[in-house]
Amino acid sequence: THCVSGCVCPHNQVLDGKGGCIAPEDCPCVHNGNFYSPGESIRVGCNNCTCRNRKWHCSEEPCLETCSVYGDGHYTTFDGKRFDFEGDCEYVLVQNYCGQQGMNQGTFRVITENIPCGTTGTTCSKSIKVFLEVSIFFNKFDGHSDVIQRTPGGKMPFQIRSMGIYLVVDTTVGLILMWDKKTSIFIKLSPSFQGHVCGLCGNYDGNGNNDFTTRSQSVVGNVLEFANSWKVSSSCPNANRTKDPCTANPYRKAWAQKQCSIITSEVFAKCHSQVEPNEYYQACVDDACACDTGGDCECFCTAVAAYAQACNELDICISWRTPSICPLFCDYYN
Repeated sequence: THCVSGCVCPHNQVLDGKGGCIAPEDCPCVHNGNFYSPGESIRVGCNNCTCRNRKWHCSEEPCLETCSVYGDGHYTTFDGKRFDFEGDCEYVLVQNYCGQQGMNQGTFRVITENIPCGTTGTTCSKSIKVFLEVSIFFNKFDGHSDVIQRTPGGKMPFQIRSMGIYLVVDTTVGLILMWDKKTSIFIKLSPSFQGHVCGLCGNYDGNGNNDFTTRSQSVVGNVLEFANSWKVSSSCPNANRTKDPCTANPYRKAWAQKQCSIITSEVFAKCHSQVEPNEYYQACVDDACACDTGGDCECFCTAVAAYAQACNELDICISWRTPSICPLFCDYYN
């Protein structure tokens, strides 16, 4: 129905913004700047939201939040705070024994071991260690996993399976770990642990502003002070701020920017309004500049895959790999 008399709609109708008139219940809903018609659904976290009578009506399932670590020290906490940290040591990613509690009172701990992976001082994860009732050890370089049983008998408190390019560990304590057998790890944690964990993944209390909580339970503003406090061994030297990899390797900058522009291109257009791409793009450029001792394409592919995974968490599946851009062989899918 078109509007009449100078774009004034008939009784009980409203303008639709396109020169027409519609009933109020036919108005769209808005999410991240996008308009959705009545009856359309979107995914927000692990919940479905349906547009009805100009409002979103969402299911209220408790969602597992994700902490991610990828590439040359890029972290996103459970509460969504992003930071970069490059230290040459073992660090606690997440554990549920914090503050004054004894080390034996928790049920899990995840540790990453970082080593230098470029001449600019950047570091990459060498191995991941998961401590439950048993220890599970993941080695980055050959992609294998070792299980060391510490309690005799009984059922293992986890299950290891493959899902696409990821090795997935499902535990009985409410922790899920996804590892690409290279430099990316995603840790999903049950809402029952909200506010009861600590480490580089933050405290999971819904507030990203206090995620820089040190081992001594002090909230600080400095990334280095926060991250260095989570060293497993006090004998490791404290990490210092590394120099900008593209300044150190200026000959790689143009190549890195060209390669990484796929993140801000039309390929990922339908994800841009849901997951802000610029921070992922900059992390990609830094990694592509930093990996100057081999594996430069792997660093680029890992950085793009991290953005694709963030999109996938919101049910936005992007087909970005091609035979010439980070191809995967059929073995990954079999």
